[in-house]
Amino acid sequence: MLAVVRIIILAITLMAISIYACIFSLLRPFHRNNVCHAAQLLGKLSKVIGLDVEVRLPYDVSKHEPVVYVCNHQNTYDIYTLSGAVQPNTVSIGKKSLKWIPFFGQMYWLTGNILIDRKNTGKAINTIASSADKMKEKGLSVWLFPEGTRSYGRGLLPFKTGAFRTALQADAPIVPICASNTHGVVKLNRWNNGKMIIEFMPPVHFTEEDKTNIRAMADRVRTSMLERIQALSLEAGTELPSNNVKSKGK
Repeated sequence: MLAVVRIIILAITLMAISIYACIFSLLRPFHRNNVCHAAQLLGKLSKVIGLDVEVRLPYDVSKHEPVVYVCNHQNTYDIYTLSGAVQPNTVSIGKKSLKWIPFFGQMYWLTGNILIDRKNTGKAINTIASSADKMKEKGLSVWLFPEGTRSYGRGLLPFKTGAFRTALQADAPIVPICASNTHGVVKLNRWNNGKMIIEFMPPVHFTEEDKTNIRAMADRVRTSMLERIQALSLEAGTELPSNNVKSKGK
């Protein structure tokens, strides 16, 4: 019964927040904080699913802006958990198909997030270049999921290099964001689903070697994130079994 109530509440509030976000985005089009405002509202819904989310930002990230945030992408609940960690002056890059999701998709587009056509390599490359230009011209930061898809308990998947190419073109550092494991943690019929920790790691700047070997940099960042995700998951009591953790991508 609790699960049914939660699903109804989530559906109604998601629709309401989406409609509200669309309206205020139309009233202040292209405002740099439309995305952050909507994301912070969505982040409050973590309480509805019974998760206590702690966001750890141990330094002033604004001193490093614009930056490219890279975060692990676990499951559908990310919309209610990771959203609360979105910083001011930040937009995300998501797949083009998101805009067809009723209410949420329209909100995602109107608030100013960037849509990318992953099936069209040429358009995807142009989107990376366009995103880098916006970062430099408007001082915007971008948030990406370098795995390219949700992991659903498979550990941290190999990284794609799009986020790193965007950062290189924008002459911006990478800021890794590590979220403790939530796979198998959320049970909608259980009142308390424990704790999730989201932690911002120090900015990673490109070296001259990194500029010529982006794949090596992506793998290095992934390794450091994997270690931190495992530590945070252990602290939160939600550690994945070792056989669920993917080895480093080639």
